[in-house]
Amino acid sequence: MVRNETPGGVAERPRGAVVRDALGVGVAVGLSGFAFGVTAAGAGISVLQACVLSLLVFTGASQFALVGALAAGGNPFTAAAGAFFLGTRNAFYGLRLSQLLALPRPVRPLAAHWVIDETTAVALAQPDRRSARLGFTVTGLSLYVLWNLTTLLGALGAEALGDTSAWGLDAAGPAVFLALLAPMLKTATERAVAALALVLGLGLLPVLPAGLPVLVAALAAPAVLWLKGRRS
Repeated sequence: MVRNETPGGVAERPRGAVVRDALGVGVAVGLSGFAFGVTAAGAGISVLQACVLSLLVFTGASQFALVGALAAGGNPFTAAAGAFFLGTRNAFYGLRLSQLLALPRPVRPLAAHWVIDETTAVALAQPDRRSARLGFTVTGLSLYVLWNLTTLLGALGAEALGDTSAWGLDAAGPAVFLALLAPMLKTATERAVAALALVLGLGLLPVLPAGLPVLVAALAAPAVLWLKGRRS
């Protein structure tokens, strides 16, 4: 098969290949919304509240952080702050994607809601803008629909599972996030930030109230960059 080339000489991926990869990510991650629905119900969040979170927040790691902190007895404001801190990474994704996708201005507010780990990963993996737009759209649409549908099903079916904490479903969101993040850690600095954040987050769990360890772990990036600046 001969690929078309952009004016810059970059080979375009076949549309079918882009759609296949995007759907694979969207379906695989979208199904984990079931785990969020179950976990949210186990934390005392109503079905309506869980569904509204998925509809309006739509960033799995932040949602899991919020309900996890609440389930552990954390202060609601601390839990919300931790979720907010995790969600700020999407703003940095947006800066990169705005240049890559160059979407029409009327579409940007809607597209911004889909700027998450998975859509960013798929879009950045494409060799040209056309493929990046297609990958972003298919991933965002499939993931948004499935995530919200499975959130509803998980919240409604939580009673059938009994003790939801025994299933360990609250680890599904962070596991997906780490699986997407790991291949992107290519430099020593990026790996050092990830390692320090992991040590801070896990090490402080027994010491600090629920919701605070993730806030402290966010200091890993400036700490590593400061040390790197000192050395250079």
